[in-house]
Amino acid sequence: MCSTLDNSFVGQLWRSVKHEDIYLKFCATAAEFKCGLKGYFITIHSTSFRLSVGVHFSPMSIMKDLPDNKVRRMLLLMVCLFFMLFAQAPGTTLFASPASQLKKVSLIPLWSPQSQFAGYYVALDKGIYSRHGIDLTIIKGGPGHSPAGSLRNGEADFAILWLTTALQHRSAGMPIVNVSQIIQRSSMMLISRKIAGIRRLEDMNGKRVGLWSGDLSIPYRTLFANRGIHVQEIPQSGTVNLFLRGGVDVTSAMWYNEYHVILNSGVDSDELNTVFLQDEGIAFPEDGLYTLEKTVKKDPALVDAFVTASREGWQYAFAHPDEALDIVIKYMRQAQLPANRIHQKWMLDRMRDLILIQKNQAAEGALDKHDYEAVAKAMQHEKLIQHYPDFTTFTWRYHAGE
Repeated sequence: MCSTLDNSFVGQLWRSVKHEDIYLKFCATAAEFKCGLKGYFITIHSTSFRLSVGVHFSPMSIMKDLPDNKVRRMLLLMVCLFFMLFAQAPGTTLFASPASQLKKVSLIPLWSPQSQFAGYYVALDKGIYSRHGIDLTIIKGGPGHSPAGSLRNGEADFAILWLTTALQHRSAGMPIVNVSQIIQRSSMMLISRKIAGIRRLEDMNGKRVGLWSGDLSIPYRTLFANRGIHVQEIPQSGTVNLFLRGGVDVTSAMWYNEYHVILNSGVDSDELNTVFLQDEGIAFPEDGLYTLEKTVKKDPALVDAFVTASREGWQYAFAHPDEALDIVIKYMRQAQLPANRIHQKWMLDRMRDLILIQKNQAAEGALDKHDYEAVAKAMQHEKLIQHYPDFTTFTWRYHAGE
């Protein structure tokens, strides 16, 4: 009987530790792993648990009057395990913070719910933001909803933006700040059919190339200008239908999205030639987290908590891809969007490839200074911005004390 209970308790303890600590963190060394576990158990011992009857107490508060250290340690472990089991019952919460103590925060993504933003939806759904003291609302993104505009008018506290967009608004006088660079490389592609006779980049000279409007066209135009290539620019919508119907020779595409759409349409990858802009020296970082300078100055701890929770959401999503897909698809259906699980899985897999790649040993979540200056200079050349701020002014890191 005792052995059975021991196994049950140990199994529950291990599941709790894995899902509430280990899977949410990247430990580069054994020392980091040990330190993380120590902090987890210290938190367990000292946390005040809230039961459904409104009583608050911690395991340590129960054990403080016991004199024998050995007995205290044994009973302390049992009490902690009891709370882990009890907290999963209806009407109870583990590490619960009263709603009044949570800080209300809003985030606007670049687009509607999809796996491109899985980390944020997972962090929201799994209570990761709540554990960091944040009551998060993800507001509607996509057509007709400008992330930068929502920041400016106070509708959103944080926004997901590309570096090109952020620089445009910063140059126009908006005090926008990069607080974390989630994707540190470009996923942009140029795709053509082999039957079009395009074997290499230079073969696109004079060809019909579908380009997105606005700042999405900047990386492509920069590449063509650097190589002395002159193309026939054809406006491209949000689909690849023009390419599939032969309306253009080359289409713009994102590795995690349009490329897979083309493959799903029945085109074999062997029929295509692909060019990754990153491989051609056009390293334009994409999704980053941005806020206003006043938010950073007013509550830097909140900004740090938001960034930390967001990254933990991504880590959890990559460690539990099936669960992450369930969560993303749930939010897609709530938004009344068509949900193709196979396509969303492809997108999540590619996001893992893009986010987990550490380019040039850059610090995790940090915008690369070289990339920043390259993008800013390219935008100046295209006359999209007149000036840009110093790198240290444009970026913020909590640990730097800024």
